[in-house]
Amino acid sequence: MGAPPLPRPAFEELSAPPKGYRAFVDLAVRVGQAISGHHNQNYVVPVAPAMAKALGRETGTSVVVRILRLKVLPVVIRTWQNEQEILSAIKGTLPYVPEVLARGDGFAIHSYVEGVPLSSVCGNGKRVDSLLVQELAWLLSRMAQVRRNGLPPLPPAWPRNDTDSQAFLRTLTHLADQQIRQPNWAAFGGLFVALGIPEDALLRLGERVPAMARRPYGLLHADLHRDNLIVSYTGDRPPICVDWELATYGDPLHDLATHLVRMRYPADQFSEVVDAWADAMREVRPVAVNGLGKDLRHYLAFERAQSVYPDVMRAAWSLEESFTQNRLDEATAEVRRALEAAAEPLRLRSVPGEGEIERALFRWLAARAGESGAGRSLRARAFTWQPDRRLEQPVDFPESAVRDALALEGAAPASRVFKGTAHLNSVVRVSGFDRPVVVRRKLPEECRRERSVLSEHAVLRAIEKAFVSVAAPRALALGVSYPEDPFAIHTYVGPDDIGGPPSHPVNGLLPHEADGLVDQLRALTQVDYRPLDPLAGARGFYRWLKDQLILLVADLPERSQRLARHLGLPDADRLDQILSRHAVSDRSPSLLHGDLNPWNLVRRDDTFVLTIIDWEMALVGDPLYDLVRHMHLTPTRPEIRERMFRRWERGLPSEYTRDWRKDWQVYRLLEIVRSAYIDLDRIVTGASLDAPNVQRAVDSYAMTLAVATGSLGLPARSTANPRLVRALV
Repeated sequence: MGAPPLPRPAFEELSAPPKGYRAFVDLAVRVGQAISGHHNQNYVVPVAPAMAKALGRETGTSVVVRILRLKVLPVVIRTWQNEQEILSAIKGTLPYVPEVLARGDGFAIHSYVEGVPLSSVCGNGKRVDSLLVQELAWLLSRMAQVRRNGLPPLPPAWPRNDTDSQAFLRTLTHLADQQIRQPNWAAFGGLFVALGIPEDALLRLGERVPAMARRPYGLLHADLHRDNLIVSYTGDRPPICVDWELATYGDPLHDLATHLVRMRYPADQFSEVVDAWADAMREVRPVAVNGLGKDLRHYLAFERAQSVYPDVMRAAWSLEESFTQNRLDEATAEVRRALEAAAEPLRLRSVPGEGEIERALFRWLAARAGESGAGRSLRARAFTWQPDRRLEQPVDFPESAVRDALALEGAAPASRVFKGTAHLNSVVRVSGFDRPVVVRRKLPEECRRERSVLSEHAVLRAIEKAFVSVAAPRALALGVSYPEDPFAIHTYVGPDDIGGPPSHPVNGLLPHEADGLVDQLRALTQVDYRPLDPLAGARGFYRWLKDQLILLVADLPERSQRLARHLGLPDADRLDQILSRHAVSDRSPSLLHGDLNPWNLVRRDDTFVLTIIDWEMALVGDPLYDLVRHMHLTPTRPEIRERMFRRWERGLPSEYTRDWRKDWQVYRLLEIVRSAYIDLDRIVTGASLDAPNVQRAVDSYAMTLAVATGSLGLPARSTANPRLVRALV
């Protein structure tokens, strides 16, 4: 363990470092034993006689020179900035902790703790000796005895009541948002949105913190993992905690939770660690164990939730230091693990697969690559693309503009990245083009049950060539970029300054918006659909729609089909029999959008009123169907519905509108039944649950199910499993 430390000089004597401190620090960097840390670079070096006297050490005694890393991501919550004050406060409570011997600009000199990090003898995931577990529990219990009056002043936002556990956890979530997410959002926000983490995820987590048992606050280490625990060579003393920079003051249960997660104990040792902590704490502060069984999970959830931010950022940042395919694979796996751990506490609707994560990381990295060395090679690989010759390149958006858009895509801020059901959309401005453009990437894990009929780029180009009064994006480019990542580039429709998200009529159309949409649906009848679908109108449209729905139901996963039967929905054959009883009149076909939900309608301030986006589900068929499907997908008041039907009927020739009054309810039935199966499958599989239109549909599923079974003439079935019903609602 080395000789006992000599009395520490008064801090006042060290506040103005002697002239030789800087030279000593420089020497330590050159010849000292380097030990890396997250926030400091540490060097172990023995002291010479002159410096030994200044530091109050014996000649030859080792000390640690800690140099603050300048280029380090802000990925931790800090309560205090001065580690020396923390160490001074605990000196009399915990033996052997390091002492601050001197401080200067960007460096500190600490006493050296003899021993080795626990991580070097017992790595992450390995079982920790039971005796050592008990010693660690004793350490945590001793820390909890340090009270507020012995510590540096706390920030103003700290809870006033030193036993309010709920207030403390809420404070932690807000601090994580302020100190971790916000400072990094400009650089990483677009990446987080691409991975499915919304901007307000931590704040919403704080709002959900429940009432908890009261426990007296104490000093917390808050970063007690295997690298920060020093064990002696001979085992003649308990382990020593080092690196107190993240120490805080609050509920002792938080320290236990961070210790459990960051120590990476094997799962079967969790209960042993918790029991040891409870036994140790009962000896010194029995009330600190109040609510342990109920409340520990809330702190564990917070630790896993906030960890997703540093874990993702460190993984992405590491690619800048060394980019290889192996390193990209490792970073992808690290991000996947972090997202899976945070999914439940942050209520992420889904966790992207490895392919989606890899592409998001690569685009983020490529957008930041420099113009020399490895950066130049990376950029050349990233922005080389293979055009899809099915779409002719427009004159005003040449291939150079495509490369510029790809170069900017990965650096798009979070406010310009939108993740939908099937696409990731990044909005950028390209030099020389007068409008913002959106780079659209198909999500590799997309699981859309409804099949596309027409190619979106062909539909948009047909609308553009028809010169009709339909407000739709222009298709500017189509191709594949590295690594085998298909993309499309469209003109962006939304706020001109692209400073915020577009506005959608999510609560239903206003009267003038209803008129504008009907006028555009009427204009679609003027688009020549024959090049898109030469066989349109060869058979009954309703029969074709019905057959597509039957195929969809028959192809659902067995788990979804089993649950559908349990809830009273018919199988594919029985559904075919029921729906075949209905028929509709033949009407002249036209180009249809096919998915007019409110998130596919963007408000605008001109005579068009609305722009229609996302034409992936476009098809050729009965124009009545487009109108009815819109009313099914969008909250539509009866008076707005009647207004739209009247305007639609008056503005179109009878060949498009005949018998609509008797037929529209048949299409409505079809859409209600379709939603009953599709939304149930989304609940079962978790597909696309992060899209807002899907969220709303799933939240109202109990009503959808009741209306669907009633419309099919089937008896309502009460399930024997009340938990299932509550889960579906």
